Amino acid sequence: MTRLSIDRIKEAVPKIGGVFRNTPQYCCPHLSSALGCRIILKVETLNPVRCFKGRGTEVVLANLEEAGGGNTVVCASAGNLGQALAYCGNNRGFGVTVTASSAANPLKIERMRALGATVVLVEGQIEEALAVAIAHSQKTGAFLVEDSKNIDTCEGAGTIGLELATLPISLDSVLISLGAGAMATGIGFALKSHSPDTKVCSIQPQNAPALTRSYLAGEVVESLPPSTIADGVAGRYAIPDVLADMLEIVDDALLVEEDSIVEGMKLLYKHSGLIVEPAAALGVASILENPDRFRGQTVATVLCGSNVAPKDFENWVRL
Repeated sequence: MTRLSIDRIKEAVPKIGGVFRNTPQYCCPHLSSALGCRIILKVETLNPVRCFKGRGTEVVLANLEEAGGGNTVVCASAGNLGQALAYCGNNRGFGVTVTASSAANPLKIERMRALGATVVLVEGQIEEALAVAIAHSQKTGAFLVEDSKNIDTCEGAGTIGLELATLPISLDSVLISLGAGAMATGIGFALKSHSPDTKVCSIQPQNAPALTRSYLAGEVVESLPPSTIADGVAGRYAIPDVLADMLEIVDDALLVEEDSIVEGMKLLYKHSGLIVEPAAALGVASILENPDRFRGQTVATVLCGSNVAPKDFENWVRL
């Protein structure tokens, strides 16, 4: 039993703007040769917010409109959720406030503001920013959009799984970057509804292992503050409801090193011409660290975002 519904995921599809749907998914032969497996890339970066999160925020806002709720929303974000909420909210006439850590990626903060969000910077990390977002919601009545805890964000992400299920080939495994859990649970649930034999593997940095450690323990466990270049997945706590879903849906949870994340970014650029942020390279990193496990398989990985500063990318990849 999970919180997700395949019927609601299917119903979510028309609620999502066409700019976010039916994203490219294809076998990359050169990358496949380099990795020793048939690798399918699901590219979620070719949209106005350069990441998959527009799917979930579209569903959140569409459902608010249908319910006749208010026209203001708030979220805490390291950057990608905030950009997606700002873009979709602006299109739908919602006022958007985003709370973010003062240490968040400056590029992402700038883009959230450029897309129309009111950005409130908070001393501390994402957890402190979330506390401020909750207080703002309670004070103003703005609807709180909490990534992954809000089931609409998971089922919006689940539409990626519906699209992967239309591939004309069977997938042995799908590798999904793990942050708060919306992608792993949503995509995993939708894909398994069509292809139950496909193994769903979540991937998280060794230096930001909160949800993975909880998954492996079967219960919420405490983790140290994250220290990873993959800021898009750098949370330090597990949401109990999301963990419960994950335990039902995900077949395995892997951790990868920072060097492997960088190497994954390099390989994606070299062999597919794609620039991705560190969080999007976790799937490739996991193949690099587990070559025997995936050798000869047909493996899909979701390239979930490309919000990376050019100088950072150049420094990591050393172009």
